[in-house]
Amino acid sequence: MPSDTSASSTLPTTSYRGLLRNREFAGLYASFTLTVAASTLSGFALGTLVNHQTQSPFLTAVSMYGATFATVLGALTLMSVADGSRPRRTLVALQFVSLVGVAAQAVPGLPLAARFGLLLVLGFFQSLGTGTRMGLLAEVVPTSTYALARSLMNITSGGMAILGYAIGAVLLRYLSPQEVFIAATALTGVGLIIVAVTVRERSIRLTRRPGLRQTWTMNIALFSHSGQRALLLNLWVPNGLIVGCEALFISYAPDHAGAFLAAGSAGMLLGDLAVGRLLTAEQRRRYAFPLRLLLAIPYVLFAIHPPVLVATAAVFIASAGFAATLPLQEQLLELTPDPVRGQVQGVESAGRMTWQGIGAAIAGGVAQHFTPGTAITAVAAISVAITVFSRPFVVRARAVRVETANA
Repeated sequence: MPSDTSASSTLPTTSYRGLLRNREFAGLYASFTLTVAASTLSGFALGTLVNHQTQSPFLTAVSMYGATFATVLGALTLMSVADGSRPRRTLVALQFVSLVGVAAQAVPGLPLAARFGLLLVLGFFQSLGTGTRMGLLAEVVPTSTYALARSLMNITSGGMAILGYAIGAVLLRYLSPQEVFIAATALTGVGLIIVAVTVRERSIRLTRRPGLRQTWTMNIALFSHSGQRALLLNLWVPNGLIVGCEALFISYAPDHAGAFLAAGSAGMLLGDLAVGRLLTAEQRRRYAFPLRLLLAIPYVLFAIHPPVLVATAAVFIASAGFAATLPLQEQLLELTPDPVRGQVQGVESAGRMTWQGIGAAIAGGVAQHFTPGTAITAVAAISVAITVFSRPFVVRARAVRVETANA
């Protein structure tokens, strides 16, 4: 693990400030921050546009998270590019594709079919970009600070989402969705420039040519490992179903959706800050199960259509449970060989995002036949059931990790 050695020799590893002294991490972090802000703005603008045009809870939910459906295609076909010989160049190219896609959404009068097609294309390339970015992250910071780095990025994701939803709600009172798309395009462009000037090329990569065969070979090995399989499924399904609940906020309460989404982002920020910064690795693993339950249980309140303040508080508290992803991601990293970290983390991210889209589709489909509040409650109850049922498999994954380490 030579990359860890070089990073740890100059980087204080006990604080976020220490991480940000690493120029490459700071570049990845800043680019990620701008990408999340742009994605939040464009997603909220598109969801609002679709809701106004169709009044369909299903289409509105899918428009906000539709790009996630295509991430699975990236995981199944070309995710091995995340571990190619020139990851920096790959990331810059993928960022440029995202820039073009976001800019295309700003075209006035673009048919909804074309907008949904753009979502799928963007989702495909964004999944490859995420794998490449996370592969680089695992190389530019020591393994001992990986959870801290992911925590900071998750916190930032929550913070940018809060600002994005709040600012998006204000902007859409004065600007058209197309003009908001232009703002998102500008943020994406700045993120591209930052990556290009701060991140250097890495050489600790696979020597085999990336492609479909290499991707499938690694994916088969990944899902043949019982510990990795259990961790991936627990990272994907419960979270994705709760994102489906969030996708119904516009249909549930159009005038308060921005507040709900901002509260959810704030709760996620607080949870990641507390879990990533204040808890030890062992404590994170111990609290992973209660956090996954916390993620879903407060949404049961939506069955009785609570007052806005109560509903907002429930969303805030529940979203702290998203921090359960940190200990699961740590365990997954421990089980992953260094040369394929980018692909494995790309598969993890792609599957998680795909399940966000599936969750949105499930919740939106239920809301088509029942009320949005009923759909939110039902989907949250399913998330709780899956979390409880899958707990033994996560515990078993820990045992596999220990046996592998001792082997």
